[in-house]
Amino acid sequence: MTLLRTHTCGELRRDDTGKTVTLNGWVDTRRDLGGVIFIDLRDRYGLTQVVFSPQDDPEAHKSADQLRPEYVIGVEGEVRERDPENINPNVATGDVELRVKKLVIYSKSETPPFEIKDDVKTNEDLRLKHRYLDLRRPVMQRNLMLRSAIYEHTRSYFYQNNFMEIETPFLMRSTPEGARDYLVPSRVNPGKFYALPQSPQTYKQILMVSGMDRYFQIVKCFRDEDLRADRQPEFTQIDVEMSFVDEDGIYQMTEGLMKRILKETMGVEVQTPFPRMSYQEAMKNYGSDKPDTRFGMKFVDFSETVKDSEFRVFSKTVADGGAVIGFVVPGKGSLGRGVMDRLTKRVQDEIGAGGLIYIKNNEDEIYSSVSKFVSGDNTRSMVEESGAEKGDLILILAGSGETVYQQLGDLRLMIADEYDMIDKSKYNLLWVTDFPLLEYDTEDGRYYAMHHPFTSPRKEDLDKLESDPGNVRARAYDLVMNGSEIGGGSIRIHDSEMQSHMFNALGIGKVEAQQKFGFLLDAFRYGAPPHGGIALGLDRVAMLLAGVGSLRDVIAFPKNQRAISLMDNCPSDVDPAQLEELHIRLAPSTGKK
Repeated sequence: MTLLRTHTCGELRRDDTGKTVTLNGWVDTRRDLGGVIFIDLRDRYGLTQVVFSPQDDPEAHKSADQLRPEYVIGVEGEVRERDPENINPNVATGDVELRVKKLVIYSKSETPPFEIKDDVKTNEDLRLKHRYLDLRRPVMQRNLMLRSAIYEHTRSYFYQNNFMEIETPFLMRSTPEGARDYLVPSRVNPGKFYALPQSPQTYKQILMVSGMDRYFQIVKCFRDEDLRADRQPEFTQIDVEMSFVDEDGIYQMTEGLMKRILKETMGVEVQTPFPRMSYQEAMKNYGSDKPDTRFGMKFVDFSETVKDSEFRVFSKTVADGGAVIGFVVPGKGSLGRGVMDRLTKRVQDEIGAGGLIYIKNNEDEIYSSVSKFVSGDNTRSMVEESGAEKGDLILILAGSGETVYQQLGDLRLMIADEYDMIDKSKYNLLWVTDFPLLEYDTEDGRYYAMHHPFTSPRKEDLDKLESDPGNVRARAYDLVMNGSEIGGGSIRIHDSEMQSHMFNALGIGKVEAQQKFGFLLDAFRYGAPPHGGIALGLDRVAMLLAGVGSLRDVIAFPKNQRAISLMDNCPSDVDPAQLEELHIRLAPSTGKK
């Protein structure tokens, strides 16, 4: 017998007093107080206290004696107001309770391997193995409901802006440029393979050639790469492409989407247009192409000030083409020697810098950790150049190339986290623009596309594409929120001749280009519109809005850091007959990855 639900466990209020209602859910907690049994009944909408008393119904009360956590039950009864001293202000239904007159036990539960509560302290692998239990925790259900709301508002926004939602294939041609493909063997075409898409990039560009003009898709993508907290082998992106558009058009459309999502899911109003910052500016001021702008501490370049210093760490670094850079930490000039020694060790061990130099600009003195080697005048000049106030601390690194900027960027984030300098209530969004088109791989001795090989170069840099490819800027852009890249895109190459020049710069000859991308190049021969787009990481957006530190907390059934689904134990062995059908023979493992 199933009692048909009239209300959810998060729905009843004082206005429902006197109604006869039916609830279904899981037993959250059970308390027996002098013969009256109290149950907190839970579903994904909330909790309701239900009361079993022999005065209300002796049979239901007797049956309730066997109830234990995670039993699945249905109850029917009368809604009553709680006595004033028993009101629970911590739950939405805390003014009322349900006096039960009928109980149905749908199924019993063994004792779970961990408690079903938000603050459970247990190993993540145990949670992933029993994911169906982990997903009963209210925090996980809130995360997935937030994710669902992002889907809803994304689709609504794009439909209102005249976009078409078009599905692209999951079985596609392998075009290995960047991360490894997941390959799928073809049974009916022996020895040939499909690839799972890392992105629908080529398909969405062909849709523009097809005249579809405004496309979007919420799509699964796959990359066979090493995992981190913010990466999964399969992930979901909001994929967008538009014809007859420039960067401003992409920015405006994307900003409208993010404004809608933040307003509808978090109740937060963000100002548009979002700030814009070039790649060079981001690296120079923050040491990162995804700067967190919720706090200050911009970099100061001391290289010119210290280039003639007697301190060889300074003078030799500058002479060798490196930089001496730092930032001001407000109000931390009073940190003691022990704290600074521990910070120096962390900088060496965790960031990889050779050492840390610091200046304390205190009321009574200006103290430098290298005062034996740097003159007082030089130190005072650095304090003045930095803009440090009395009581501030200046942290300084010296090193070569982009490395020292990246190291100082890591130190900036470490300090902000250590001293709680980040306003977690803020949602700071900005565009990072003008990325390098190409990056050089010293091991392979060739250039690779920083984004992908269909990204258009800046018009004013076209003459450098073959003569000086490393200094060509791309019409590419990333959207950054709170120090995380949540999306990236570009204006695409739509001209076959320009695409050939790009392939030449990448060391991809005509034959190889035709083999890998011939279908796209052929499409361009029949009239391709100017077009561009963006892909937003839906998992990462959900993670940031939910305020959690891992993508696994906003994905229903994620893989762990070894790309394994512990719940259903995949990947798994397959029957030899299946391999034979696919014309596959397994080679002995070499132990290499």
